[in-house]
Amino acid sequence: MQSNGDTSGAGEPTPDPAVTTPAAARSARGYFPGADAKHPVLITEAAPSLDEQHRARVRRYTIIMAFRIPCLILAAIAYSMFENPLISILIIVASVPLPWIAVLIANDRPPRAKDEPSRWDGRDNQIALESGHRKAID
Repeated sequence: MQSNGDTSGAGEPTPDPAVTTPAAARSARGYFPGADAKHPVLITEAAPSLDEQHRARVRRYTIIMAFRIPCLILAAIAYSMFENPLISILIIVASVPLPWIAVLIANDRPPRAKDEPSRWDGRDNQIALESGHRKAID
């Protein structure tokens, strides 16, 4: 039996207690998940800059408008293959509202966050002008 202070062998190194090293810290899933080596983790709740928002809107507009030319080419191919103008007209009609849709989507602002304050302050309940009799000149 050993008591406190007794050693089992003189000169033998005492075994270290079971030391567990923590595993490598799991990287945080930030703004760019999976590419942590390239991009830093987003630690702010600030909105993306106006330049980033503009780039994203231009990218969306370009992607939507890029479908218009292939639609026209597809309409020509469909007409030459099926010799049915109805199919090509339907494809062209489907491509007509694409510029309008692209502009609407590109001009849209980013969605509001749940914690973003509402700008409603109850002005609807107030009377714009006081009611009462005013002297009018006839």
